[in-house]
Amino acid sequence: MTQKNWLITGCSSGFGRAIAEAALAAGQRVIATARDVRSIADLERAGSCEVMALDITEADSVREVIAAAGALDVIVNNAGYGLIGAVEECSDEQIRRSMETNFFGPLNVIRAALPMLREQKSGHILNISAAAAISNYPGFGIYGGAKAALEMMSESLRLELAALGIQVTLVQPGPFRTDFIARGLEKAAGEIADYAGSARKFATFLETVNGKQPGDPVRAAEAIVKMVLDGQAPLRLPLGKYVVKKMRDKAAALTREVEQWGEVAVNTDFPS
Repeated sequence: MTQKNWLITGCSSGFGRAIAEAALAAGQRVIATARDVRSIADLERAGSCEVMALDITEADSVREVIAAAGALDVIVNNAGYGLIGAVEECSDEQIRRSMETNFFGPLNVIRAALPMLREQKSGHILNISAAAAISNYPGFGIYGGAKAALEMMSESLRLELAALGIQVTLVQPGPFRTDFIARGLEKAAGEIADYAGSARKFATFLETVNGKQPGDPVRAAEAIVKMVLDGQAPLRLPLGKYVVKKMRDKAAALTREVEQWGEVAVNTDFPS
């Protein structure tokens, strides 16, 4: 098996750590990053791993880390966090920070790495998305919006890079038993009573399922690493039964909308 060089963001916990550990177990070389390197220092004892401090929202820092990393084969944009609250309840600062981390952060990493990837005419970029980007929930408007922006950018990026030998995959996990809800979910700055039955209800639901999610992050990480090492690069890699059903439900909903509004739609063209 060919050893690849991986750069993984957000390795302090959750998917980032699980992917780093799975890649190391598969004999890969890993550069594991986190804002606080103390949280990932133990990974250096797990094989061919180097840890680096990285705040993906700082473009200059990202460029420095990419330059120091050397040749890279796989880039995993995992770092991110959730923001729960109705669109009206979230503060301006919370909204901008969510977009900076969940969209502009991965974009910083990709743009810093592209000159090197284009020169070597190879590479695989994996962007961790979310079920909220397939179809969204009340209370996840900002978080899901940032992930949807990441998805649309990735679709275009895949087409731009295909002829250059660089692959792009969106990883779409459902509910997995990570600490995303307990540690990676920020609450809106304010509460408005009118959203008690929508956004607040969804927030309560998330709290009740925490620790009971059906997804196993270790198995997910192993599936991701196997996909890469097998040379596969789907546009989307769904993870978990929940997401498989969600994708099918979304496809069916889109079909129903086209059937209902298709005649109206085609009649808006100039007569042929």
